[in-house]
Amino acid sequence: MGKTPKTPQQKKYEQVEKQYETKRPLIKNIIKAFFVGGTICLIGQAVSYFYIYFFNFTEQTAGNPTVATMVFFAMLLTGFGIYDHLGQFGGAGSAVPVTGFGNAVISAAIEHKTEGLVLGVGGNIFKLAGSVIVFGVFSAFVVALIKTLLILWGVI
Repeated sequence: MGKTPKTPQQKKYEQVEKQYETKRPLIKNIIKAFFVGGTICLIGQAVSYFYIYFFNFTEQTAGNPTVATMVFFAMLLTGFGIYDHLGQFGGAGSAVPVTGFGNAVISAAIEHKTEGLVLGVGGNIFKLAGSVIVFGVFSAFVVALIKTLLILWGVI
């Protein structure tokens, strides 16, 4: 089954639509996303060094408290309405680091708080982030299974 050919009226509509379509500054948006995401990662690296220097963590063990701190910062900034402005300015640059996860969780909680704690906040807090958690756990299971099989077979 192929596509049905477009009528002259549909073609004319598409031309008019393209004429009035808002042109997005792609390069400018990419640069803003790069710098916003990079700045968030730079702050994360500073937090990691903070844990290493002041709490005697190693580079390997500083990761977990760093992630928790960055997610907490994102949730705090989302609660105060600051992270939304950062997201509008930086686009994907604010969503890609782990702080985007914290923002997604708290945004759903804030949006549904009027429906009550259980059905509103509790029922919707992991609506977006739940799929990330499920796929993350499933991926970890698959990787661990492959590693276990490779160990059992004597490959590694």
